[in-house]
Amino acid sequence: MRDVEALSHGWSAPLVERDKRSQRRTFPAARTSELDVSIVVVSWNTRDILRGCLRSVFEQTRKVSFEVIVIDNNSHDGSAEMVRAEFPVVTLIANAENRGFAAACNQGMQVASARYTLLLNPDTVVLDDAISRCVGYADVRPDVGVVGCQVLEDESRITPTGFSFPSPLNVFLALSGLSRAFPRSRLFGRPELSWWDRHSERDVDVVTGMFMLVRREAIAQVGLMDEAYFVYSEEADWCYRFAQAGWRRVFTPCARIVHLDGGAKSTKQASKKMFVQLQKSTMIYHRKNRGLASWWLLKLIYIGSNFVRMIAWFVLSVVKLDSRDWHRSAAARAALVYHFTGSEPK
Repeated sequence: MRDVEALSHGWSAPLVERDKRSQRRTFPAARTSELDVSIVVVSWNTRDILRGCLRSVFEQTRKVSFEVIVIDNNSHDGSAEMVRAEFPVVTLIANAENRGFAAACNQGMQVASARYTLLLNPDTVVLDDAISRCVGYADVRPDVGVVGCQVLEDESRITPTGFSFPSPLNVFLALSGLSRAFPRSRLFGRPELSWWDRHSERDVDVVTGMFMLVRREAIAQVGLMDEAYFVYSEEADWCYRFAQAGWRRVFTPCARIVHLDGGAKSTKQASKKMFVQLQKSTMIYHRKNRGLASWWLLKLIYIGSNFVRMIAWFVLSVVKLDSRDWHRSAAARAALVYHFTGSEPK
């Protein structure tokens, strides 16, 4: 039984059976072409922003050779048709079902031929030859397996990227609001390294998956993404494996991209499901990488947090007559149902 299935039964936490097939360890180390970078973009109902992303890739990637691979997870908004019509040089894989982010990324990496793979979100815009800059950065640092770049929300605001590995303490600090209340504290701000302004280079635990340049040799050593993660936490798990294998994960401000609306354009499609999926994926990460005790502690943290949020947001929805508060309360309630029964929102 795969991790995602094993952890879907409420309170039960069976021992994890390591299904190596989900990590595809036969990924070849040697490149199969002279290309510098294979750019893998996973899309689900993001036609218009995907178009902008691809245009920026072709317009802003000037100093390296590259291929673009789009994996469409059964979009119903014409995303695949748009790629076929407007970007005929792009390799398109059109899935008959939504296979999730990790599995779709693996599909792209399995056909990638370059010496680097770039995982790029469709809700991003590449600036100032960012891809070439990151390839050049990695070329002179052979111990770096993963590179992330500076991410802008708009012209004046930097989106924090590059985080600490998940842990019960880090989740508690984030959920309790302590990390936001004391952003300059090295203790309370540790989940998102909130004291760091992202203007300097830094080794990080986790490079954020919206822009993740990965060396081919590193992938060959640790394998592809674990498909037990449908969405969320897959890059944390992957970076944990890179760390175990001795590869550095580095953030550099030498390159920049824009993340549209902080990611809201691609994730707002199923907010309640995404809220539950985030917690589910974090639970999978802890059971796999931190053990049963951390898994149980995290479950208790989530149950307490969701109970408080469900009540608080419901009261606010009644007082303020704001439907957004009611939806937040409903999401917390759905998460509680998941943690007690394993049932997820449809």
